[in-house]
Amino acid sequence: MAGEWTPVEGDTQRKRVCYFFDSDIGGFHYGPGHPMKPTRIRMCHSLVMNYGLYKKMEIFRAKPATKREMTQFHSDEYVDFLSRITPSNMNQYIKEQHKYNVGDDCPVFDGLFDYCSISAGGSMEGAARLSRDKCDIAINWAGGLHHAKKSEASGFCYVNDIVLGILELLRYHSRVLYIDVDVHHGDGVEEAFYTTDRVMTVSFHKYGEYFPGTGELRDIGIGKGKHYALNFPLRDGISDENYKSVFEPVIRQVMEYYDPSAIVLQCGTDSLSGDKLGCLNLSMRGHANCVKFVKSFNKPLLLLGGGGYTMRNVSRAWAYETGLAAGVELGRDIPVNEYYEYFGPDYELDVKASNTEDMNTPEYLERVKNIVLDNLRRLKGPPSVQMTDIPKLPMDDAMDDMNQDEDLIPPNERRHRRLLDSRVQADGEFSDSDDEGEGGRRDHSNYRERGSQSRSHSSETEDGGMRKFGIGVGILTSGPSGSTHGAGPSGHTTFPQTASALISMDVDDIPSATERGVTPLEGIMDDVSPDRDKEETATDEKPLTDGEAS
Repeated sequence: MAGEWTPVEGDTQRKRVCYFFDSDIGGFHYGPGHPMKPTRIRMCHSLVMNYGLYKKMEIFRAKPATKREMTQFHSDEYVDFLSRITPSNMNQYIKEQHKYNVGDDCPVFDGLFDYCSISAGGSMEGAARLSRDKCDIAINWAGGLHHAKKSEASGFCYVNDIVLGILELLRYHSRVLYIDVDVHHGDGVEEAFYTTDRVMTVSFHKYGEYFPGTGELRDIGIGKGKHYALNFPLRDGISDENYKSVFEPVIRQVMEYYDPSAIVLQCGTDSLSGDKLGCLNLSMRGHANCVKFVKSFNKPLLLLGGGGYTMRNVSRAWAYETGLAAGVELGRDIPVNEYYEYFGPDYELDVKASNTEDMNTPEYLERVKNIVLDNLRRLKGPPSVQMTDIPKLPMDDAMDDMNQDEDLIPPNERRHRRLLDSRVQADGEFSDSDDEGEGGRRDHSNYRERGSQSRSHSSETEDGGMRKFGIGVGILTSGPSGSTHGAGPSGHTTFPQTASALISMDVDDIPSATERGVTPLEGIMDDVSPDRDKEETATDEKPLTDGEAS
C-alpha cells in the first residue's frame, strides 16, 4: 500500500516539478568506513516512489555531464585526471593525487568519474529546464557537492555541480541567489563567485574549529562582489525555533534587496539532529521549513542535496522536502519499501530534535543577524546587468522540442518512457492505470485464463477453495538491476546499517580563503555561455509502476 499524503495547508499555487534520479547512483561506494554513502539517494528515491510522489511530478534521468561541460568551471587538467584515475592505476598518479587533494577525505573508488558525471548532469539539466520555463522547481538530490574547487577535491566533493548549474542559470537570468543550509560552509560556491554581483551566496553553517574553516562573518566578497557574499556563523546545537528566527528575516531581506530571478537551495542534511558529522539540532520539519519558506517566493527554484551522513535521516528529510516541493505533506507512517528495515523501530517519517544544549544565545543570534542585515543594506538595490544574446547550443534544440521523436514510436507499441515519466496525475483522478492497488482497488484478474471472469480480492480456485492474496502484493522491493558503472562492493545492499568510522576533518592546517588565494570565475560578467551539448533529457528505462523504485 502506498504511503499517504495531504495537501500543504495554504499552498494554493501548484508548481511544475522536475525530479532527477539515476538508478546507478546508489551503486557507488567511497570505501569501507567512509561516512559519505551514495546509497542514501537511492533510499530517498525508494521513499519518494512508494509514497506515490511520482504522480505529482515529472521524473527524468539526466544525461551525465561530459568532460567538456565540467571544464566550464574546473581546469582541463583536473577533469582529465578525474577521468583517468582508478583504484587499479592510482599508484601511477601519486604526485597528481597530492596536487588535487585526492586520497583521504576524497578517495579514489570504482566509477569515480561516472559518479561525478551523474551528479553534475542532474544539476545542469535541472537548471536548463528552469531557464527554459519547462518547470518551476527542479530537484537533484545527487547534487549539492559544494566544497569542490576549480582544481581541487575537498570535503568528499570532486566536481562542483552547483557552480555548473548556476552558470547554466546565468545564461538566462541576470541574478541568481544561492542559499546553503548544510552544516559546513559552502566554500567552493562562495569562492567561485566571490568577485561578481551576478550571484549572491548566503550560507548558514557551523563556524569555529570546524571543516572547512571558512565562512567568517566578515567574509563579504571583494571587488564587484563586495557585499554579495553573506555568511551566518552558528554555534553547536541550534534549535528549530532559533534557526527560523534568523533564516527567515535574512532571506526575506535578501529577496528584497537583491531581487534574484532564480534561486538555488543546497539542502545538506548534516544540519539535522543526530548526524554523524554534524553538530546542529534541527528536526526534519525545522530543516524542511527552509524549503517551504524559499518556495513561497515563487521564483524558479533548483533544490540540491549535499551533506548528510545518517542515511535513514537523510532519506526521510529529502523525501519529505520532495513532497513539499510538489505541494503535499507526506504522512507519518513510512510505506513498505526496499529499505524498510532501516527505519525501525518506529517506521515513522520524522527526525526529532534531541535535548542537546543550544549554544546560540538570543543575544548572539541577534547581533550576528544585525551585522548581516547591515551588510545587505549597503547594496542600495539590485545590480543592473547588461544581457546579451544567448548563444544557441545543441541542448537548446532538444529543449525546444521535447517530443521530436514521438512520431517514430509505432502506434501499437507501449508509450515511450519519456511520455510516461512526464505525465502528472491531475487532482481527483481515479484511474486504475495510475493508482491501482490503493484503497483496496487492485484488480486481481488471472491473466493466464484470459477468457475467464476477473477475480477480486478473494477468488475461487478450480477446486472451489478460496485464493487469498498476501499483504505485500504491489510493493516491489527490487534488488540490483542493470549496470552500475563499475560500482563498488556495497552496491545496492539492504543490510541493516552499522556504525561507520568517521573520517577526521582536520582543519588546523587548512589555510583561509585569503591565504590560499581565491579562484573566482573570470569573465562571468561579460560572457556566460556554458556549453550544454546534450542530445536528450531523458533516457529509456523500464516504466515506473505503482510503488516501484527505479
